Amino acid sequence: MAPSTPVRHAWRVLTGLLAIVGVLFGINALGVYVFNASSWTPELALDLQGGTQIILQAQTTDGAAPDSDQLAQAVTIIRQRVDASGVGEADVATEGGRNIVVQIPGQADDATRQRIQSSAQLQLRPVLFTGSPATSFVGEDGNNTPYPTPDPSLPATPTASPTNASDPAYITPALQAEFLSYDCANPSSNPAQAPADQPMITCDVNGQAKYILGPVELDGNDISDATNGQEQNTGQWAVNLVFNDQGTQKFAEVSQRLYGAQAPFNQFAFVLDGSVLSAPSMNGIIVDGRPSITGSFTQESSKALADQLKYGALPLSFTVVSSDTVSATLGSQQLQVGFIAGLIGLGLVAIYSLIVYRALGTVIIASLAVMAVLTYLALCILAWRAGFRLSLAGVAGLIVTIGFTADSFIVYFERIRDELRDGKSITAAVEDGWSRAKRTIYISKSINVLAAVVLYILADSTVKGFAFTLGLTTAIDVLIFILFTHPVMQLLARTRFFGSGHPLSGMDPNALGAVYRGRAQFRAPVANAGRTSRSRGEAQRRQTIAERKQAELAAAARGDSRSTKEGDD
Repeated sequence: MAPSTPVRHAWRVLTGLLAIVGVLFGINALGVYVFNASSWTPELALDLQGGTQIILQAQTTDGAAPDSDQLAQAVTIIRQRVDASGVGEADVATEGGRNIVVQIPGQADDATRQRIQSSAQLQLRPVLFTGSPATSFVGEDGNNTPYPTPDPSLPATPTASPTNASDPAYITPALQAEFLSYDCANPSSNPAQAPADQPMITCDVNGQAKYILGPVELDGNDISDATNGQEQNTGQWAVNLVFNDQGTQKFAEVSQRLYGAQAPFNQFAFVLDGSVLSAPSMNGIIVDGRPSITGSFTQESSKALADQLKYGALPLSFTVVSSDTVSATLGSQQLQVGFIAGLIGLGLVAIYSLIVYRALGTVIIASLAVMAVLTYLALCILAWRAGFRLSLAGVAGLIVTIGFTADSFIVYFERIRDELRDGKSITAAVEDGWSRAKRTIYISKSINVLAAVVLYILADSTVKGFAFTLGLTTAIDVLIFILFTHPVMQLLARTRFFGSGHPLSGMDPNALGAVYRGRAQFRAPVANAGRTSRSRGEAQRRQTIAERKQAELAAAARGDSRSTKEGDD
């Protein structure tokens, strides 16, 4: 097998880069033409495509400002509500000490506004009946038949007055028929608006179980704390509740009634926003107000439930401070301005490269073009697979990266020029310049990526787009540097134009002052004495003190040698 040469290595690397571009193109084409989920243009964020912005102000019962934990949990609850309404790409964040800013693409309808503004109240209801979420049954003919719509003539009033919230008398024929036809995916009514003193039909948060629940016996105001932890005996993760005095007394009465009852009358459901978070069975009489919920919890799921029980019950209500429309025309103008700024940046970099590096500047321009293609395809694929949306801050990150990317090439080219000034051949200067430049570039780019990661983690959501595009393009910059810029330079160094050091190539050894060829070796003077003198002066200025002294000693030794030879003659 023939040994690898720089030319063969360059062609293999460039072929690999072409394969990467082809794979990215194929992935996005698959999303566009097969899955109908991707696009050939990057998806835009709210600030560029327009939408609705609603600012809510939190109100507490005592008028005091809510703490950061309360606002953070309110943000989580509101985000869940918006997502449940089918609105995608919404942004929910806190502002100041009391406000929550909700931004939704497009126009928000009244139902979405009501969903956002309603306060979260946790309810604790006894379970009267539970079953499969199915809305159909297999008939005598063997076919799957949907349950019929409840007949309005069915009795809806209990034949006997219920004695407590767990009384099965609440389950009337009308309620039973409504339960059978109730669709968890498309409920006929909003369970969150069910009267507190009446039974309700609802499902769990995952839509895997359907319930008939009795009237509310406790609400979130009765819970003072909720934490998660592992039980000492079993090691299972559990959610530990702490009721206040009023809640402790109520729960003690409920636990005495439910303990020992037949399923499902021994279950107690925790309901948030109309959906059942958990419906554990009562395994004992609890009079100290400190029950625990056990089940198939993990550390993460128990923590999530504890947070919902702890903060979902807070008596927070919201008033609308403002509701504005973010104009799509304004977003288009912002995108246009960012696009123009990017083109201006690219143009300035191209002009600077051609002036300073002459024909060598075309390598910088070509590298930026290849990087633009990879970045564009990456943004399209990320929009499809990761839901990434390009915001104005993200556009700013792309523009800033133009300068960072050009900086990498400048470091490389200056290293090559340094090697030429040392008297090396152009092919050797390209290889040695690569060895010296790549360490510097790797270190600087790793710092840029680290800064982008820290900024993405710690910064506000409005800045995350800048951090993400900065980190993404920095990584692509290193990839282009390895897979395109250096291989192209290896090939160009062996062409007649660049390899001979043409004055317009940007790698003319004479123009760079390449008179110093190593220790104590200088280029012989040429006909242009003035130019040679200037080149020698530049080369001598680039020498270290030790190199100058060694050069002087070597010159003196050569002089003594010549004197001795002349004396012998």
